[in-house]
Amino acid sequence: MLPGDFDIQILKPTRKRVVLGLVALASTLGFLVVLGFVLTFILSSWWARPIVFGYDEGPDQPIAFPHTTHVQDLGMECTFCHRNVEKGASASVPAVSLCMTCHKVVGDDSEEVAKLREYYDLGKSINWVRIHRVPDHVQFVHDAHIKHFSGEGKTVVETMTNPDSQIFLEDAKKMKRDSSINPGDIKDIESSEVCAVCHGDVASMSKVKQVRPLKMGDCVNCHRDNNAPAECAVCHY
Repeated sequence: MLPGDFDIQILKPTRKRVVLGLVALASTLGFLVVLGFVLTFILSSWWARPIVFGYDEGPDQPIAFPHTTHVQDLGMECTFCHRNVEKGASASVPAVSLCMTCHKVVGDDSEEVAKLREYYDLGKSINWVRIHRVPDHVQFVHDAHIKHFSGEGKTVVETMTNPDSQIFLEDAKKMKRDSSINPGDIKDIESSEVCAVCHGDVASMSKVKQVRPLKMGDCVNCHRDNNAPAECAVCHY
């Protein structure tokens, strides 16, 4: 055995190699971070709900509007504020001036009402954060759905045979906020009660959130269950 056969030479990395290694590491980490955001966006879009932040609650609004106070305590109906829902495609949100018909004299001790009055004094509209949204290529007509579900003397059923005079059991429970409803019961369905089918029990939400996926399969299944047309041109036109 010759001397030095097993000598190992450890080469010190040059400055250039260190810099290139750090750049490669930073690039890899940056790529993984961007990939993570892209996947999060895709999954959020697919499920129609945020999967990281605020999955179980809705977004913060410019003014914390308490539906519980207005609906449960004061007995206001959805159609009082969302006035276009019975006659047009969009439900619409109330103008600041409509809110001020009451809050010119009501709510002096509320910070949120103070914000509302400031918007009114400045002549500005409130940029509410949208919660429920379907893709731009989908046409959802609110008034058609309100007219379909509402009406007097609706028979509660588990299997739909006549959508003009019947209402599904689960839908009736949502609308009436009454779990004791049974098949065969006769119910009058008001326009304001229909909103709960898609939007849930907003009256009990301190912060409004999306409770139904509102994806294509959900809409198609609902149409089929209610004997409504399910052709492509019904929503895509």
